[in-house]
Amino acid sequence: MKITITRSEHSRINEIDFDNLQFGRIFSDHMFEMRYKNGQWQQGEIKPYGPITFEPSMMALHYGQAIFEGMKAYYADGNTINLFRVKDHHQRLNNSAKRLCMPQIDEDIFVAALEELMKADYTWVPKKHGQALYLRPVMFASEEYLAAKVSEEYCFYIITSPVGAYYSEGFNPVKLTTSENYVRAVKGGTGEAKAAGNYGGSFLPAKKAQENGFTQVLWMDAIEHKYIEEVGTMNIFFLFDGKLVTPQLGGTVLPGITRRSVIALAREWGVEVEERKISIEEVFQSAENGSLTEVFGAGTAAVISPVGLIHHQGKTVTLDQEKIGDFAKKMFDTITGIQYGKLQDDHGWVHRVSVG
Repeated sequence: MKITITRSEHSRINEIDFDNLQFGRIFSDHMFEMRYKNGQWQQGEIKPYGPITFEPSMMALHYGQAIFEGMKAYYADGNTINLFRVKDHHQRLNNSAKRLCMPQIDEDIFVAALEELMKADYTWVPKKHGQALYLRPVMFASEEYLAAKVSEEYCFYIITSPVGAYYSEGFNPVKLTTSENYVRAVKGGTGEAKAAGNYGGSFLPAKKAQENGFTQVLWMDAIEHKYIEEVGTMNIFFLFDGKLVTPQLGGTVLPGITRRSVIALAREWGVEVEERKISIEEVFQSAENGSLTEVFGAGTAAVISPVGLIHHQGKTVTLDQEKIGDFAKKMFDTITGIQYGKLQDDHGWVHRVSVG
């Protein structure tokens, strides 16, 4: 599929303070747009970023067929932009689409759209280490029809945003709390898909957590309410006596791309890794006997986020609240080193885009 390119006549890049970037507030000059109708994807286009129009009867507004991905582009040098684990993100997007009965996108189209968008907006990729260009592919049902059925028309966009740290704490440890009255996902539901509704349903408990001084919710399983699953915006890892443990996938936990990277690197380093059920009781007992040494989250937005406190039903586990742990720091340095091209990529994770 050939992608048409319509360039913006006036760039807004000179209006941007790249030393003070908020996550997801600023958007680059261009976006990718592609529409699905008559049973197939139409020609895609790179066009100036701006408003889109739709009718109030658009099906995504009423029935929730909407999915997205979160990716990042990194400045390697004046001629090269690095994208991280493109094929994995494409596969997860299609898995989400399958779960919500939406059309698949061919890998070649997905990759070509990203490459052309990077070439159009490569000057928007921040050069400072720790910053990146966030990429948001999003697909939604666009048919104008008030009927509880699968849409026959869809829109697919990729928008980009130069970003700094995801959490306001920056690289300082975050504070997590469990929720007694709410759950994120159940087996057979959409928990393993990056469906928009998963996030909308989590906002109320997240808001309550933040009002009580916590950063995010540490979600528990929906049946027994005793096993840890994930954090609102990242997967969770525990270091027990040098062993790295993370909740297993099983339909209720998002299969994170950074999660996969952490597991692969840890095993290469000779660290024993377990993907299994982790009860909140185990975490508190391990903290009490000293076998719990680090807790951190992993996700595209924050990469690695240290956890300094976990609250559950009036009890608190306190870890190092001043700095990131040694293992998490090594993991962060290694992953970001690969992403920025400072460390050798032995895994084929980096997709290089030539823009020079």
